[in-house]
Amino acid sequence: MINHLINTLVDWNIGFWTEVLMPFMTVIFGAGIVARVLIYYTIMREEVFAREFDRRVDSHLEVTRVKDHLSFFSTTKRLLEKTYYEMFEVRALMKRRKPDMVMHWSDRVFLVKQGTAWMVKDLLRHLMYLRYNKDGRPKLLQIAKNSFQRNPCFSKVFGVLPGDLLTDMTNLLPGMFIVGGIFGTFLGIMKALPDLGSMDLSDVQGSKLIMDQFLLKVAFSMNTSILGIILSVVTSLVNTTFSPIKTFVETVDRLESSLDKIWNISTNNDLPKDIPQFDEHKDPIDALAEQAVDMEYAKAQRRNGELSNETKPHVDVDVKQTG
Repeated sequence: MINHLINTLVDWNIGFWTEVLMPFMTVIFGAGIVARVLIYYTIMREEVFAREFDRRVDSHLEVTRVKDHLSFFSTTKRLLEKTYYEMFEVRALMKRRKPDMVMHWSDRVFLVKQGTAWMVKDLLRHLMYLRYNKDGRPKLLQIAKNSFQRNPCFSKVFGVLPGDLLTDMTNLLPGMFIVGGIFGTFLGIMKALPDLGSMDLSDVQGSKLIMDQFLLKVAFSMNTSILGIILSVVTSLVNTTFSPIKTFVETVDRLESSLDKIWNISTNNDLPKDIPQFDEHKDPIDALAEQAVDMEYAKAQRRNGELSNETKPHVDVDVKQTG
């Protein structure tokens, strides 16, 4: 009874997979390529922010000298917000000319703006509690890594599909295609061999027909192996080219390096008395204009202070020596 059930199940699988194996492998290949590209693009949104932040840090270092009171938190906060607003400045200017007047379609689909804002707030929440120590360095690498990993917008494709799971599945596809090709080879051979037992060598025409069917089924088994090898090679190349893990590591290292640069020129991690909250819903144009006005006002105050010091009257006092 059990043997009959097993044989029935095997025969059904042979008949079913013989018909659908190659189309099934092709569909899985296409889905895997699309998933890999989507994961890579999602991780690249983080890399773009880290690269833009690093560029602004370098620009800031060119014009900034180490001062007696330079707060690591205040400097990082200002540069993070500047990076965030400037990244969406052009889109804010152009949105009225686009069909989507609220945000760019890629920002909406991949939650770019929400993910970037979440990352800025998460970084600031952890950096404000660091204790400044000249002899030691905080674990900036771990902070950067955790901020990226906990980001709900960039750790999931479309904010729904888990990126780690999809990455692991696409990494398994090359080996699975090889297994699928071998499986198809065995299916073709298993389906072809029983037909040879019904051959009658005295019947030339019948034997020829059986041999033709046998060769056709063996050819199917060879085709599945060839298809499996081709899909495996192509998937391996795509996985190597669009490597989210490599991009993630480079992104974390870049962000850690940028924070380390700011830490090196800072003299403390004091928090301002009134910490303005980061508002990701604020219009980028207004935010950047406000920052520009604040910077010009600060420069004007410094210039006025220098001029007032230069124009102070000097009182000469004659000191007479008394004998």
